[in-house]
Amino acid sequence: METHLFKNLPGRYKTIYRNYYTGQNLVSVKIGSIIFLILNVLIRLLYAIFPLSLTRAENFPEFNVANWIFIGTGLIFYICSVLLLDQYKKDRKATAIMALFIFAFALHIIFCGMFSSFIATGDPLNSLTLYLIGLTVISLLCVFEYFETLMLTIGAELLFTALLLIGHADPTTMLYNQLMSAILLGGFFLISRYFFTYKANYYFQLIEIKEKNTEIERASEFKSQLLGTVAHDLRNPIAAVESIAMLMEMDDIDADTQENLNLIKASCTKARTIIEDLLESARNENTLEFKTQRTELNTFLLNTVESWKVQKSTNNLEVLSLVSPAYVMINHEKFQRVLDNLIGNALKFSKERSKVEVVLTKKDDDIVIEIKDKGIGIPKDKISIIFNPFTKAGRTGLKGEQSTGLGLSIVKQIVEKHKGKIEAESEEGKGSTFRIVLPAS
Repeated sequence: METHLFKNLPGRYKTIYRNYYTGQNLVSVKIGSIIFLILNVLIRLLYAIFPLSLTRAENFPEFNVANWIFIGTGLIFYICSVLLLDQYKKDRKATAIMALFIFAFALHIIFCGMFSSFIATGDPLNSLTLYLIGLTVISLLCVFEYFETLMLTIGAELLFTALLLIGHADPTTMLYNQLMSAILLGGFFLISRYFFTYKANYYFQLIEIKEKNTEIERASEFKSQLLGTVAHDLRNPIAAVESIAMLMEMDDIDADTQENLNLIKASCTKARTIIEDLLESARNENTLEFKTQRTELNTFLLNTVESWKVQKSTNNLEVLSLVSPAYVMINHEKFQRVLDNLIGNALKFSKERSKVEVVLTKKDDDIVIEIKDKGIGIPKDKISIIFNPFTKAGRTGLKGEQSTGLGLSIVKQIVEKHKGKIEAESEEGKGSTFRIVLPAS
């Protein structure tokens, strides 16, 4: 942590930090003046309620006057702090008037503690508690630059000396009191500068974090745009290659050529799948508007499963434990992709006749969808990374289906956009369960 005990901040940070801490100081003055005002009003009430025989106040007529003055100054500082705070909130900029006002409040609180010590006893050396409290409160409550702290320390010392002279202190008494005052003011200076350093470093760390976050957001946005553009532009050449392969199949070709064409078409299909995943990933990161509608999930799941049975000619997919009614807010197109991806993975890693179950249940205020299979399972060391983009956990399916490493990452993005969460449980050789939890509507 860089210290600033005897120096000002660098010019780069000085203005922005001054604007920040001035607002904080004005709030501190507002709160401090309220507390100061309430304390003096309470003292006034106690002074009025209790008889003089229980106090020593009758011996100090200055107490009565000082208490009324403190009540008045407390009210004035409160009103001024409210007005200056209103002005500060308009443009968030510090002004010389604000700085002078805060400096005056600090000197006022120190002087009040100092003067109260003189009122308590003829020799303030015997009762410096209030003086010490005033210095401590200001050192913790307000932030001052090096020059302001130095001027505040000098100003307090001059006031203390003036009060000693007014009290006609003898040379010995003045020497001891000045020595104690110097010790207290030295402590005040060091504490004030230490808290200035602490608060300044904390503020600059926040600024740096915000700047880094902005840079990361810009880089992420650029990456997504670049990813989407590249993936989109790759569609045309791949489509052209696939079209040429299909045209070549119309001619009389030998078995070797047909095998090569099949390889080309399979590669084009795989490339097209990767491109679609890249585009979907980019769209999910960039889409600010995400429209959802209230949907009855039982019907949605049954339709999805039925569609899989018809299109993929699979009979080992079934829906279990439906909860009716089960309403959620979903984007039909996006959530369909989630289900298709999870069901596709379950079938891809299951044997021909192994059952894949889609289970719908309700837990508290959430709707839970589980896709269960009894396939090959996921290794324990890869469970934690399966939702990462371009994950190394991707594997070839039982029928040779290739993985892009993006499917589950896209699934997680979509589920989180639905304000839900997804988790996976698996045991090698016994199967996997993917669980989606959505807030019920």
